[in-house]
Amino acid sequence: MFLIDSSHDLTRGRLELITDKIAQPTRRPRISRPRLLDSLEQSLGAGASTIISGRAGTGKSMLAIDFADCCGRRVAWYKVDAPDNDPRIFFDYLIGSIRDQRPGFAKRLLTPLIEAGEFKDIEALAEAFIFELGDSDKQNSLLIVIEDLHLVSDSEWLVPFFTRLLPLLPADVHMLITSRSLPPAPLWRLRSKQSLVVIEEEALAFTRPEAIALFESYGLSNEQASIALDHSHGRAAAINEFAMFLRKSEINANDPSNEIGAVSQSERFA
Repeated sequence: MFLIDSSHDLTRGRLELITDKIAQPTRRPRISRPRLLDSLEQSLGAGASTIISGRAGTGKSMLAIDFADCCGRRVAWYKVDAPDNDPRIFFDYLIGSIRDQRPGFAKRLLTPLIEAGEFKDIEALAEAFIFELGDSDKQNSLLIVIEDLHLVSDSEWLVPFFTRLLPLLPADVHMLITSRSLPPAPLWRLRSKQSLVVIEEEALAFTRPEAIALFESYGLSNEQASIALDHSHGRAAAINEFAMFLRKSEINANDPSNEIGAVSQSERFA
């Protein structure tokens, strides 16, 4: 765990930021999924924000990581944790992630509001946020990724803030949110106003061609991919675990010194 100065006067009791929470992840998905990347690209082109919603293991984060790599924009990444329901902590991290990509961000209006603890008028804070984004580096388009927003979904300030923020984001800024829960009703209504695109869990499930592509990356057969797809119902983490297990089993089967080699493929998979 690494810490950096949050650019605030720590004598006022301000926190330091954990850099891992605002660093773009280095892990990468085993394969890209063009079907879903195209949906994200269409959302970006339409100027709408995006929420990827699904339970744990459905591939939300890996999809966001893959899109961040290929979108051609600078990426501000913020991984939310449960203690971030304190708005001061949340906004410190969100500002810190954006400031890594746009160094002058939030210094005129937003930081003074947060330092003063002005969270009662959260819509005014959202408008200051929008102003600062529009006033910062316009030469580099920005993708803001907020991972695991569901961990602070019970916070009173969250829905009013994002309901005001998302429809007014500048054209060169796109926000991508991952969450285990569907957005609350006020945010959900933004879909009808074409300000929000939601990729739901059903869409995240692996299709048969995607499962075959994944298994081929492990040197496994199409038949194995189809069986695993039926067993896992297309759930990203489960189908990848099937593939890793089968690959390891085949390696062991080809090793005469390993007793696992005596076990048949069908017995191992069952």
